[in-house]
Amino acid sequence: MNRSSRSSYQNAGSRSGADARGSRSGGGAGSGSRSGGSSFYGSRPAGGRGSSGRGGRQDSSLQGEFAMPVSTTPALPAVESFEELDMPKALLSTLTRQGVTAPFPIQAATLPNSLAGRDVLGRGRTGSGKTIAFGLAVLARTAGRRAEPRRPLALVLVPTRELAQQVTEALTPYAHALRLRTATVVGGMSIGRQAQALNRGAEVVVATPGRLKDLIQRGDCRLDEVGVTVLDEADQMADMGFLPQVTELLEQVEQDGQTMLFSATLDRNVDRLVRRFLKDPVTHSVDPSAAAVSTMEHHLLHVQNHDKNATIAHIASRDGGVIMFTDTKHGADRLVQELLANGVKAAALHGGKSQPQRTRTLEQFRSGRVTALIATNVAARGIHVDGLDLVVNLDPPNDHKDYLHRGGRTARAGESGTVVTLVLPHQRREMARMMTTAGITPTSTRVMPGDEELARITGARVPTGIPTVISDPVVERPRRSASTGRGRRGRPAHAGRDQQPGTGSRSRAPRRVELAA
Repeated sequence: MNRSSRSSYQNAGSRSGADARGSRSGGGAGSGSRSGGSSFYGSRPAGGRGSSGRGGRQDSSLQGEFAMPVSTTPALPAVESFEELDMPKALLSTLTRQGVTAPFPIQAATLPNSLAGRDVLGRGRTGSGKTIAFGLAVLARTAGRRAEPRRPLALVLVPTRELAQQVTEALTPYAHALRLRTATVVGGMSIGRQAQALNRGAEVVVATPGRLKDLIQRGDCRLDEVGVTVLDEADQMADMGFLPQVTELLEQVEQDGQTMLFSATLDRNVDRLVRRFLKDPVTHSVDPSAAAVSTMEHHLLHVQNHDKNATIAHIASRDGGVIMFTDTKHGADRLVQELLANGVKAAALHGGKSQPQRTRTLEQFRSGRVTALIATNVAARGIHVDGLDLVVNLDPPNDHKDYLHRGGRTARAGESGTVVTLVLPHQRREMARMMTTAGITPTSTRVMPGDEELARITGARVPTGIPTVISDPVVERPRRSASTGRGRRGRPAHAGRDQQPGTGSRSRAPRRVELAA
């Protein structure tokens, strides 16, 4: 069923060139090297020298975004506490147990309206609290209902597997408090198990568009009972080419249902979704397009080509975690090997890794067993690590949106953080243009390995030079007794899954240590 255009705009026609990118980034991660670069980690050429500025803060204006729509119905006023909201007591109790004492601005502004059933358009940088903002509304409006098999009642669409898992983890304690069932539907995991979860019934489904479409085509899911829909990180879904799939999915939910769209940036592709699927939305913007984050500093570190590798090793050796972004999967893997050889506990995260590998890598990074996470854009969304205070771009990102999303891994929820970009001489003009487009005035510094300024900004120190290895954690599996096994002769129910043909024993290939050499 088609929905008509629903939103009115101010100055919607006067946009500047921030159309969807021709080359996509993100979910595939490390999608090949960009044209023209010749550095070890795959940089791009740009001519001339860029201007440098002091202060490292962002302005509040960004270029190339459409104007926020004007609501014809006045919005309900913001609240100062969760207790003022019309929510189930179980949610309020869970907020207290989770240590959430006061709402963030985007929560205080949108929750009164979303709980009342209004459509919502929220623009806020990652880490602004939007997951709880839409999550509490989704759960409160679904509470007390029971989904039929394969027919969820609420849907949260996200661009990446990591973000889907993060959203599910964030909402799980609140869903449990209301006895609501959740299901996570993403690629890279067993589609059969996801189909089983949907068949058992799940009130709330968190999904990536491609896998959800696959399950619908298989007959394992229908969306005609979905009354609350959320698009999280809508700009990233558009950039990754999911717009046709998202549109197809939104056409299948209840026509008169509630839709909430959250995005860090509002470009022309997001504009299309807003116009078509949101009806008289309440709008709220927190730090427009990741602007003016008072706790985030931005640094351009100008290095010479022959100093770059050593500079990276010194930064990666810092006391504390760091996410380093590079362009390609191959570059990430090669850098990890270099860092491990120098004594840095490094691991790669990119689209070439299976989902279980990516999950284990993130667990190791969060626990401190890995201190330097070398990532492609697959990690630019959906990864939250408490206390992460440094993000490093080893090469200039594709554009200002990628820069903002990468930087959003730090300075989350009011914490402080630093975003550093290493800039070679031929990249200065390119970075100057990107910073202007992003509305950022960075601090520019010339550095080399061993510099005091490099250490002050990043915590860099000389690596030990003692090679190290990062191995998979050993997971103890609970033993089953013969009396409880469901297979024949007391074997566990899955005993035959990996059997060699014609044998009664399971094959056990050596565990592959994908994070080491």
